[in-house]
Amino acid sequence: MSTRVGIADDQEVVRAGFRIMLERADDMTVVGEDSTGDQAVHLARRERPDVLLMDVRMPGLDGIEATRRITEDPALASVHVLVITTFEIEDYVFDALRAGASGFLLKNLDADELRRAVRVIAGGQALLAPAPTRQLIGRFLQTRAVDRAAVARLARLTDREREVVALAAEGRSNDEIAADLVISPATARTHIARAMLKLEARDRAQLVIAYQGGALGHVARRPEDGTRRVLPR
Repeated sequence: MSTRVGIADDQEVVRAGFRIMLERADDMTVVGEDSTGDQAVHLARRERPDVLLMDVRMPGLDGIEATRRITEDPALASVHVLVITTFEIEDYVFDALRAGASGFLLKNLDADELRRAVRVIAGGQALLAPAPTRQLIGRFLQTRAVDRAAVARLARLTDREREVVALAAEGRSNDEIAADLVISPATARTHIARAMLKLEARDRAQLVIAYQGGALGHVARRPEDGTRRVLPR
């Protein structure tokens, strides 16, 4: 079955390039293109693509707010947003994922990387987070205020669920998690699904953000000297 892909970017040449890259794959079909955030939301509602490529900076509604509107609409639960931008800025990485994006890539990717990313996101098997992106997320999370709600949700996880989610946060697939913990891939999927419910995460990207936010919530900075201390559980 072909993966249905939408493209939202304000540059026509970029949209054309993505279309060519995607349509060279036998298992992908581009179902629509738009150039603004508002149009991207309408595209999601009209076509219900499996994956929507989303630029960050577009006229009017930006890509992050467009992503938020899509992911907060229960009717669009099947639409997964992959944010692709030229801006390697920590705020964009974090805000895009917090808004509900299932992944984040820079535009200097090649055709194979784009197609692989779309397949990963469409399959919902793993967070699309190369090491540099994970490092950006980690650094940005450390600068934010403690999210006590995230800490409380993290406490709901069993020890095994914490192990599984910690490996997912490293970008491991279900098969890799299963091999590391000597469990079946089906059991790994079950633990991931239960953790998503407990951490109120829409997908694996949100699961990792929720996990990292809760884990880092145990660390706070002393305002007087900038050092960190462990908060009581």
